[in-house]
Amino acid sequence: MPAYDKSDLERRMAGAVDALKHDLGGLRTGRASTTLLDPVTVEVYGSHMPLNQVATVSAPEPRMLSVQVWDKMNVGPVEKAIRSAGLGLNPIKDGQNLRLPIPDLTEERRKELAKLANKYAEAARIAVRNVRRDGMDSLKTDEKKNVFGEDERKRHEAELQKLTDKTVAELDAAAASKEKEILGK
Repeated sequence: MPAYDKSDLERRMAGAVDALKHDLGGLRTGRASTTLLDPVTVEVYGSHMPLNQVATVSAPEPRMLSVQVWDKMNVGPVEKAIRSAGLGLNPIKDGQNLRLPIPDLTEERRKELAKLANKYAEAARIAVRNVRRDGMDSLKTDEKKNVFGEDERKRHEAELQKLTDKTVAELDAAAASKEKEILGK
């Protein structure tokens, strides 16, 4: 069976695009959104877990998030994780609840968020390039195993490069759109 699987590579590249859109959805643009805390992982029970697996996140007001921690032993680690997530939020403890007032975005904060959006986009581009590299490797393996010849390999490589270019363009467009939204231009 050939090692090269175009549909698997397409699926993995699409996954990188979805992951970027999910990460960008977590970057705030001035309103409280529960997706803002999606990238936060908390170190509890000896492992890193997404925040939504240890607490309930809600937006009771347009400029406030509420995090209800299920196990009171985890309130400290959740608070620490939110503070160190680089989101510019300072949790206020209220028993097993954490209240997160959403501050107005300063120009400096907007620039930081735009940089963060670009960092997410770069991570997604790296993921896509890794998928491309895996595809190229499997093509060379298949050629060595005589699954197909050099011409066929080159045709597949060109196809894979087109897919990579298209996916990277999609990532760049998503990042540019979010940056424009954050900077308010």
